[in-house]
Amino acid sequence: MKDSFSNLEIELNNKGILSITLSRPERLNALNKALLEDLQKALHDAKQDSQTKALLLTGAGEKSFCAGADIKQIAALNAEQGFSFARTGQAIFSFLENLGKPSLAAIKGYAFGGGCELAMAASLRIATSTAQFAQPEVKLGLIPGYGGTQRLARLIGKGRALDLCLSGGSISADTALQWGLISEITAPENLLIRAHTLLETIIDHAPFALRSVLDAVHHGYDLTLEEALNLEATYFGLCCASKDKEEGVRAFLEKRKAKFTGE
Repeated sequence: MKDSFSNLEIELNNKGILSITLSRPERLNALNKALLEDLQKALHDAKQDSQTKALLLTGAGEKSFCAGADIKQIAALNAEQGFSFARTGQAIFSFLENLGKPSLAAIKGYAFGGGCELAMAASLRIATSTAQFAQPEVKLGLIPGYGGTQRLARLIGKGRALDLCLSGGSISADTALQWGLISEITAPENLLIRAHTLLETIIDHAPFALRSVLDAVHHGYDLTLEEALNLEATYFGLCCASKDKEEGVRAFLEKRKAKFTGE
């Protein structure tokens, strides 16, 4: 990816993992309008780029993944502007969630407000032992606006989501792991190494099957069980018709490593 961004650091490695680093360390990587516009452009580029197999999101500096939305930009919003502000952020995060490519948020330090919401839009989340998570918007007379009231409840349950959103308090990485908000805790010095290892393991599998898993889980979650099972069967059938399935089965029977093409 050749584009340069003023608020992001972008790097695509030779495995096809695109690292997107929020780069406003002086503001704890808070989400202002310019950063969100950069993120939106980077995500659209990643979706179109055939060389990009997976995304790794992290934050610059040692203190924060992302401390939330920039309060200075929220201060002057009226009702109509607030609605637009929320819908814009929601659209960007939903685009990440439905990108069709696996994504992983590697979290150190604060993941507060919009930062926690951004992490929840990724396919997977891992964190350092010192990471902290919060939806503190009520302390400003607000509520989460970038999907926090919805994704949080789906990830950790309604009761715990209400606890966080109503109290505005924070939880540790240990609690986040126990509640299912993250899947793994690692030492700070190993965070990016572990993130790359996890993504490399994932993208070693058939791209069409990976897209199908992501779509089936995301789109089936809010359907009835019968509707969701039908959706699963549909994707299973589509996978059966793919060249990747032919290659995967043949490689298994021939006791060799499969060479998937995404077809």
